[in-house]
Amino acid sequence: MKCIKLFVPLLIVAIVVSSCSTGKNTTATKQVPSLKELYRKDFGIGTALNAMQIEQKDPKADALIKQQFNWATPENCMKAEEIHPQWAVYDFGLADKMVAYCKLNNIKVNAHTLIWHSQLPAFARQIKNVDSFKIFFADHIKTVASRYDGKVSSWDVVNEALNEDGTMRNSIFLQRMGSDFVTEAFRQAQAAAPRTELYYNDYNNEQPAKRAGCIALIKKIQAAGVRIDGVGIQGHWHLGKLPLKDIEESIIAYSKLGLKVMFTELDIEVLRRDFTGADVGQAMQDGGANNPYVNGLPDSIQQKLADDYEALFRLFLKHKDKITRVTFWGVQDGQSWLNGWPVRGRTNYPLLFDRNYLPKPAFWRVAALKK
Repeated sequence: MKCIKLFVPLLIVAIVVSSCSTGKNTTATKQVPSLKELYRKDFGIGTALNAMQIEQKDPKADALIKQQFNWATPENCMKAEEIHPQWAVYDFGLADKMVAYCKLNNIKVNAHTLIWHSQLPAFARQIKNVDSFKIFFADHIKTVASRYDGKVSSWDVVNEALNEDGTMRNSIFLQRMGSDFVTEAFRQAQAAAPRTELYYNDYNNEQPAKRAGCIALIKKIQAAGVRIDGVGIQGHWHLGKLPLKDIEESIIAYSKLGLKVMFTELDIEVLRRDFTGADVGQAMQDGGANNPYVNGLPDSIQQKLADDYEALFRLFLKHKDKITRVTFWGVQDGQSWLNGWPVRGRTNYPLLFDRNYLPKPAFWRVAALKK
């Protein structure tokens, strides 16, 4: 057995351990291993980057990103409303900064996303003429994908085109262009970015009905002779409810199509929610019962979160020959989108690092699988 201390970069941190029974805090110094190094021979370890992190305005996050991750996905800066705000206007400023930052730090970029029904620029939703909409569609893909060809490793070409039952979502793209818009998006991305891998990305596409729809969609693209290189399973799951059997069956099923499999937006929600999935258009009513851990996560919940992450990574390691990347949707808990959705302002704890950028019990369990 190799000694990880010989090759794994370590971060020395002061870890505050709280005692619920005494209310006292003790401080200990502990070496934090690098997940990207521990899992280097298995699959990539990624995170989502926000504007503050891309512009290096958050020194603690910057240190953690460089130490822990070898893949990055932009949270927002490559989505259409940000990068293409008006018909003939593109804003590449922040996206260019991210590409440069990642190149400097030897981090691969998964660009996100070319075609998505949400976070579209206002002008696009106002296009009623089908031919004009097709021009927007084609120009957007060609302009954005070609700019970063050879500079990013992959694109989420189409994001969330399916309903929970596996049918096509009634999006503006389906309404304007019909059910072939997904194949057409991949066809045009293939032409614009021949050196970039092309992925389909969705949530709950590990669930049987949606998985079947996703497989049918992929086969349709392949039957048209169009390149698709992989499928992303977002991985927005809930504490104590990991669908491990469905996840495993999906890894195998997608791999049999000749595709790479990746987990693209991983987090495990610890708070109550009345519905599953990750449809940003859904919401819940505010209320104290929906925000029970304002002052911190109880140790019992921390351990349940650690149990879930350990089980999940055991499964990932079992299928490491099929999985190319596991990306967490955020660097630390305070960054998570789940703090503001589906209930505004609540305090969530879905990631491996807490709001002080310190590793949680879940981190140590994931790291221990490789020691």
